Amino acid sequence: MSKNLTCDVLVVGAGLTGASLACALRNHGLRIAVIEARPPVAAVADWDARVYALSPSSQRFLDELGVWEKLDPERLEAVRDMRIFGDDGAASLGFSAYQTAVDRLATIVESGAVQRALWEAMREARDIELICPETAREFLWGRDACEIHLESGGMIRTKLVVGADGMHSAVRMAAGMEARIEPAGQKGVVANFSCASPHFGTAFQWFREDGVLAWLPLPGRRFSMVWSTDEKHATELLQCGADLLCERVALAGRGTLGELSLLTAPAAFPLAWLSVRNRVRERLALIGDAGHVVHPLSGQGVNLGFGDARELAVLLRGAAERRADPGELLRLRKFERSRAEAILAMRLATKGLKELFADRSVAAAKMRNFGLNLIDRATVIKSLLARHAMD
Repeated sequence: MSKNLTCDVLVVGAGLTGASLACALRNHGLRIAVIEARPPVAAVADWDARVYALSPSSQRFLDELGVWEKLDPERLEAVRDMRIFGDDGAASLGFSAYQTAVDRLATIVESGAVQRALWEAMREARDIELICPETAREFLWGRDACEIHLESGGMIRTKLVVGADGMHSAVRMAAGMEARIEPAGQKGVVANFSCASPHFGTAFQWFREDGVLAWLPLPGRRFSMVWSTDEKHATELLQCGADLLCERVALAGRGTLGELSLLTAPAAFPLAWLSVRNRVRERLALIGDAGHVVHPLSGQGVNLGFGDARELAVLLRGAAERRADPGELLRLRKFERSRAEAILAMRLATKGLKELFADRSVAAAKMRNFGLNLIDRATVIKSLLARHAMD
């Protein structure tokens, strides 16, 4: 881009969170620009190794955006049950959509498919300027607007910058917003498998001495694995070869789905927590991983991001109706407060669970496994927990 552009809202980063915000702002009288360094990867026949368990709330959000209907229903899988196992071989906790009186607990979707659908929706919108490939070179923060100078030589002047550019956000760093990144000392190893036995829409999670192993159901006799484990063990899993990996994953999952076959090569990504003291300032808001990152054992990271996009969009649409300034600090503070409780609760829950199961003492082991069994017998508490996770 070599021309200059003026807009009301500039979204930096067109991943799932940023793209969903842009789509949620369509047709409300706002001039929207989105810059992104890389387009989505092209669709392939293989299953995406990166999948997400979308809550019913996130599904409704995508449905409202007209994005859910763009997804291939043959590549979606409803999670109707979830089984969580402790590290003593006996303790367990189960959640059921039937017992919670809902159709499903979550829906498993491929990351790439959702991003491509969101990009299609952005390209169809007349009031979204999608600029890709492009990166910001400099941010000049002013009282009434922000000027962003681009690597291509162009310039964008906007009333509000939304940083949706991930954990290592260039927007956040350019604004001098302090972030605390805490490496988990782990990597998430992901791969997809076919299985001999049907999963019946059940997600499985095992808390083990070597980390947390999760199996997320895919259509047919397939599942996606996320094994959060220490870096040495992660390297072993990546290097052990397809046959041995299948054997190790099947053994770690107690043979629950029978013999396994590898569908996609394993990959790994480092795990960390990220927190930002203030996620907004005058003319700037951070959403998604740019403002908070939680451990993937909860599977809630992307749902938190969609929650950010949904809440911010509501406030900005309201501002547009009143012809108010979208970058006003008081309005952005309201957005920050609306999301604080959900983000803090998920951060404390994921850190607490990881630390609890990392403690190898006998007392801690008895407490955590007793707790799983206790909650499993408390139907009302289980139902409340399940409904909270679905929000």
